[in-house]
Amino acid sequence: MRQVVLDTETTGIDPKQGHRIIEIGCVEMVGRKLTNRHFHVYINPEREVEEEAFKVHGISNEFLADKPKFAAVAQEFLEFIKGAELIIHNAPFDVGFIDHEFSLLGQFPKVADICTVFDSLVYARRKHPGQKNSLDALCKRYGIDNSHRELHGALLDSEILADVYLLMTGGQITMGGFGGDGDESEEDRLAVRRISSDRPRLKVLRANQAELDSHNERLDLIDKKSGLSLWRKLDNPELAEATE
Repeated sequence: MRQVVLDTETTGIDPKQGHRIIEIGCVEMVGRKLTNRHFHVYINPEREVEEEAFKVHGISNEFLADKPKFAAVAQEFLEFIKGAELIIHNAPFDVGFIDHEFSLLGQFPKVADICTVFDSLVYARRKHPGQKNSLDALCKRYGIDNSHRELHGALLDSEILADVYLLMTGGQITMGGFGGDGDESEEDRLAVRRISSDRPRLKVLRANQAELDSHNERLDLIDKKSGLSLWRKLDNPELAEATE
């Protein structure tokens, strides 16, 4: 399955008021694995960036002055997303802007005609009801480092969202473990098993004799100082009962 994690930055919040896209960032996943393919472009919106929007993303009118207009990048962008499942945080916002840009050109389809859309914000609200589900809040919840995210940026936010999506939909709370928040649905648990079965088997590295000898020496030292160690109790349950 081909998926594209997508984010945009804009001149304001409402395309009906003439606001335009100024940045598009996309990263590609196939079979839930990042492929290192991405689409990223800054766009001259042919209008001013509102002050409130600038405070969010820090993209200035001066920076955008020599960037291509949407018409120049529309076909390449369309080809990149066509046929994919788009993963977007608060999808109506981004899809609304993309559809608006396509409509200004004519002869372009709507997003819904060429893609399916997974709204990660809707999913997060269902999975974590009553909690904050912004991208920053989800990064904190799932242990994803976003300390380099001082301002919003379409490509950076797409890369972060890809990590959030994989953890949030894979049944993991952190990269180190499964479950933990107690609210996984049966569908989530089945998804974990399906994902796991598709992954290559992990390589098992077995200790050599020198490593085993060193390990046993360390256990002898622990036993001498603190009594029978947990490792020895697990290996010798009868001996463990005798010492308790």
